[in-house]
Amino acid sequence: MQIHNKDSAPIYVKKAGKAIISLQDGTENMVTDGENYIFSEASEDEPNAAIFSKADLTINGTGTLRVKGNYNNGISSKDDLKILGGNIHIASADDGLMGRDKVLVKEGNIRIEAGGDGIKSTNDTDPLKGFIAIEAGRFDITAGADAIQAKTSVLITGGDFDIVSGGGSANASEKAGNMGKRSFESVESPLTAETDESESQSTKGIKASADITIKGGKFNIDSADDAIHSNNSITIAGGDISIASGDDGIHGDASIKIEGGKINITKSYEGIESALISIIDGEIYVVSKDDGINVAGGKDQSALQGRPGQNNFRSSGNNRLDIDGGYVVIDAAGDGLDANGSIYMNAGTVIVNGPMNNGNGALDYDGVFEINGGMLIAAGSSGMVQAPSEQSKQYSINMMYSQMQEAGRIVHLQDSKGNTIVTFAPQKSYQSIVISSPELKKDSSYTLYAGGTSTGNEKDGLYTNGAYQGGSKIVDFTITDSVTWLSEAGVTTGRNPMPGGPNNPGFDGNRNRPEKRKE
Repeated sequence: MQIHNKDSAPIYVKKAGKAIISLQDGTENMVTDGENYIFSEASEDEPNAAIFSKADLTINGTGTLRVKGNYNNGISSKDDLKILGGNIHIASADDGLMGRDKVLVKEGNIRIEAGGDGIKSTNDTDPLKGFIAIEAGRFDITAGADAIQAKTSVLITGGDFDIVSGGGSANASEKAGNMGKRSFESVESPLTAETDESESQSTKGIKASADITIKGGKFNIDSADDAIHSNNSITIAGGDISIASGDDGIHGDASIKIEGGKINITKSYEGIESALISIIDGEIYVVSKDDGINVAGGKDQSALQGRPGQNNFRSSGNNRLDIDGGYVVIDAAGDGLDANGSIYMNAGTVIVNGPMNNGNGALDYDGVFEINGGMLIAAGSSGMVQAPSEQSKQYSINMMYSQMQEAGRIVHLQDSKGNTIVTFAPQKSYQSIVISSPELKKDSSYTLYAGGTSTGNEKDGLYTNGAYQGGSKIVDFTITDSVTWLSEAGVTTGRNPMPGGPNNPGFDGNRNRPEKRKE
């Protein structure tokens, strides 16, 4: 069946309790409109979609529906929009699917090519409306603006998503930033609809003004701006999420909680960013051009048109990163773990391959970094090096080398009985490494080696269940303080001993760290 109207919406529900479109099995259905609508009065702006309903609209069945919205939107409801099944293919000048009060998808195979937003809910007058809920389905969304955008909340419990917004991460242009860092400016996609200014500048993958909750699903997001962005909070409790972003991978103005799932951020300016970040469980990989995980307060102005070189974030005692489990691997050109506040780690594994330039550090915090459990390995440059705080209950070492060590050169730490504490091969060149492990004990003796090989199982540079051999002994030492600072010459007095770094008398890697402008 084909329905076409060159002057208005081919399907227009003006008044109904609710409207239902059932797609019969095996059928092919086409709905198209013209590029210009003719309204009875100049003040009218409705209908504005090829399928337009002023009542609740439900689409079900197993057949195929193809919608070409040449004038503006593809499918739009001024109340609820529910999709319970069907093969739905939409190409629209502006938004693809829009339900003012809510969009609910329980099943379906949905493909959207939209000049504006892909899926959208717009009610901004009722906090219980304006949301998007997706339970299952297959989604292929290419959007000039945001791929999925809710005025209030987004809840996703399942589904398979391929998302490209704003032309993808390749459509974010770089420009010079401060402190030797690079900044991004989102370039408006040629597909972006000429709507209001804020919409034309927003090219995020998944965006909500209130909360985003992801409990399951498989995601492949390529976004010019943030891949997952909330003006409030984000909770990730499951799912398999792959991200390539021209800006932040995951950004929440207020908080981010990760309770499970797998997150793989292969490209970002900053990987995960919020005022409060809590990692309880999950497998997390981050590659970033600036900070890997950034805890900071205030709005991220980079989410607007371009990043001016510095975020509008500020240091605050309320900002904190809590790591209570999970497996985290970071490859950061800027700071690895960066807190404009404090860091607390009680469990889990964190591996940081940090910066190679001395303007950043693998660890960077303003308040305290209390580590009381878990495994921490943080390799990087030496100029701005920090180790966990002295009030930590778990012991740490910070080894500072006189020369930059080549990527892949093994660091091996063992106790006086020859038991392995850590065998790790940093993935990038490094001049310092912080190791904190529950196996480090006060008044016990250890030896640090460099080079050599290991027969163990290697994952992300960390070797387990193998034999180490062939390395060179660097230093013997005994742990007497919560943080032991080391160089090739032995234990130092809590100072950076390296030439070219901040090695002036009285420098302490934690207490008297030179002031650095925060991002």
